[in-house]
Amino acid sequence: MPVTEDTTQEEIRPSPRDAASGRMPRWLPRAMVLALSLVACFQFASWAFHELTSLLLNILIAFFLALAIEPAVDWMAARGVRRGLATGLVFLGVLIAVAGFFALLGSMLAGQMVTMVEDFPKYLDKVISWVNDTFHTELSRVEVQDSLLHSDWLQKYVQDSANNVLDVSTQVLGGLFKVLTVTLFAFYFAADGPRLRRALCSVLPLHRQTEVLRAWEIAVAKTGGYLYSRGLMALISGIAHYVLLEILGVPYAPALAVWVGLISQFIPTIGTYLAGSLPMLIAFTVNPWYAVWVLGFVVIYQQFENYLLQPRITAKTVDIHPAVAFGSVIAGTALLGAVGALIAIPATATLQAFLGAYIKRYEVTDDPRVQGGNRKPKGESRLARARRALRRGGSQPALGADAEDGAGAALAAPAIVGAGDSAAAGGAATVGSGAASSVAVGSPGAVDAAAVPEASGDAPAVGPTAKEPLGGPVGEG
Repeated sequence: MPVTEDTTQEEIRPSPRDAASGRMPRWLPRAMVLALSLVACFQFASWAFHELTSLLLNILIAFFLALAIEPAVDWMAARGVRRGLATGLVFLGVLIAVAGFFALLGSMLAGQMVTMVEDFPKYLDKVISWVNDTFHTELSRVEVQDSLLHSDWLQKYVQDSANNVLDVSTQVLGGLFKVLTVTLFAFYFAADGPRLRRALCSVLPLHRQTEVLRAWEIAVAKTGGYLYSRGLMALISGIAHYVLLEILGVPYAPALAVWVGLISQFIPTIGTYLAGSLPMLIAFTVNPWYAVWVLGFVVIYQQFENYLLQPRITAKTVDIHPAVAFGSVIAGTALLGAVGALIAIPATATLQAFLGAYIKRYEVTDDPRVQGGNRKPKGESRLARARRALRRGGSQPALGADAEDGAGAALAAPAIVGAGDSAAAGGAATVGSGAASSVAVGSPGAVDAAAVPEASGDAPAVGPTAKEPLGGPVGEG
C-alpha cells in the first residue's frame, strides 16, 4: 500500500499477522522502489545538466543577444521589412563590425611583430653593449645568437608548439562551432519573437500572460538600451582618443582608438585602464613624454565620461549604481566566466527594473539622515518672488527682507472655503468659520494681506485651525 498524506498510523503499522510471522510490511517494497526511483531521477537530471551545461550557456547568450537586437528588428519590421530579413541585416552589420575590429587589431599586432623582428638585432646589440660595459665582459652578438638558437629550452619549445598545433586547431574549430550555435539560436529568437511569446503565453492564464509580456518588454528595453548606450559611448571615446593619437603621431591610431572604445565600455570598472595601457605602450616607443600625455588624457576623459557623458546617455537605459555593476560583474565572472561578465550588467538592469515595477515603495521621512545634505528651507525664494513681481509689470511690489521677517505678512487672493459663516474683508478673502484659509499666490487681482484691514476697517477673521506660517510667505496652494 503506498504511503500518502492521509495514511494513518494504523495503516502504516504492520498487521498482527505480519508481526507474528516476521514478514516485511506490504507497503515497504513500494516505498523502497519509490525512493530508489527518485534517487535515480535526481542522478540522471544531474548528469544531463552537467552534459548540457555548454548548450544551455550558449542558449542563454543567444537569448540576451536576441533581446539586444530586437529593438532594431522591431524598428525595421514596423517599416515593412520582414522580421527574418531584418534580423539577417542586423546580424550582417554586427558581423562586419566584429570583423573590422579584429582586422584592425590584427593588422596592428602583425605590424608590431614585424617591427620587433626587424629591430631585434639592434635591441640585442644595445643589451650586449650594456652588459659588456657594466660587467666588463667581451660578449659578441654572434655568440649570443648561436647560444640562443642551439639552446635546449628553445628546441623543446619549438617541439611542444608543433605538437600543440592539433590542439589549437581543435579549440579554434570548437570556438567557431559555439559562435555558430549562438548565432543560430539568437537569429531564431529574434526573428520568431512574436511566435515564441505566443507559444509561451498559450500555456499561462490571462493575468500571467500580462506579467510575462511586461517582463519581456522590460528585458528588451534594458538589454537593448545597454548595448546601444555602450556602443554610442564607445564611438565617442574612440573618436576622442583617435584625435589625440593622430595629433601626437602615434602609429596605428585607428586600431588603438577602436581598442580603447570597445574595451573601456564593455569591460566595467577596470576596462578604461586596461584599454589605455596599450596606447601608452605604443606611444612610449615613439616618445616617453607621449605616454604621459596619453595617460593624462585617459584620466581626464574618464572623469568627463563618468560625470557628464554617461549620466546623460544611460539615464533612461541602464541606470544602475556603479557598486552594483561592479558586484554583478564579479558574480557573473564567478558563475559563467567571461560570458557572465558580459551579460551581468544587462541581466542586473533587467532584474532591477522588473523588481522596481512590482515592489511597492513608500514616502521617505523628511529627516537629515536620509537627505544626503543640508535641507533647503521651504517656501518661495526671493528670486522667485521678484521674478513674479516683474511679470506682473510692477503692479505689486516684491516682498523684501522686512516683509519676509515680519509677522503675518502674506499675499492673499480671493479664496472660497466650504461651509460655514464667511467674513468678507474688502471682497478680497472669504474665510470659513473654523476652517483653514486657502490662499492663492500670484493669481490675478491678488492684494497685500496687510492692506486689507485698512481698506475694510476690520481684520479678516481667521479660524482657530488656520495653518498659515507666521513670519514667512505662504507657498503656492
